[in-house]
Amino acid sequence: MSSTETTVRIDVRAAVEIARKYLQQVMDQLVDTAYPIQGLRLEETELSENKKYWLITLGFDRPIGEHIEPLQFSSNNRKYERTYRIFKINAQTKEVKSMKIREL
Repeated sequence: MSSTETTVRIDVRAAVEIARKYLQQVMDQLVDTAYPIQGLRLEETELSENKKYWLITLGFDRPIGEHIEPLQFSSNNRKYERTYRIFKINAQTKEVKSMKIREL
C-alpha cells in the first residue's frame, strides 16, 4: 500500500449511524422539542477520493413557524421545509469533522 492510500476503518452503514446520532444530539439542543424534526432520511453517501472521509447527507423536515388557516382558531398547524445536512466523518477515528448545510 502506498503512502497516499488509506485503509477505510468504518463502512458506510457505520458512517450513516454516526451522522444520524450526531444530528439528533445537536438538534435536541436547537429545535423546539414540541415540534421535533420529522422525516429523517439518508439522501447521499460518498467516500472521499483519498478514502479518509465519509460524506453523508441526511435530509429532514424542519418546522418553519406557525401557520394559521383562515377561519381556524387553533395555531397547531405548522409548516415544514426540507433541509439537508452534509456530515464529514473521519473514516478511521469515526470523528465528525463538520456538519454543513447543503444548498440546493
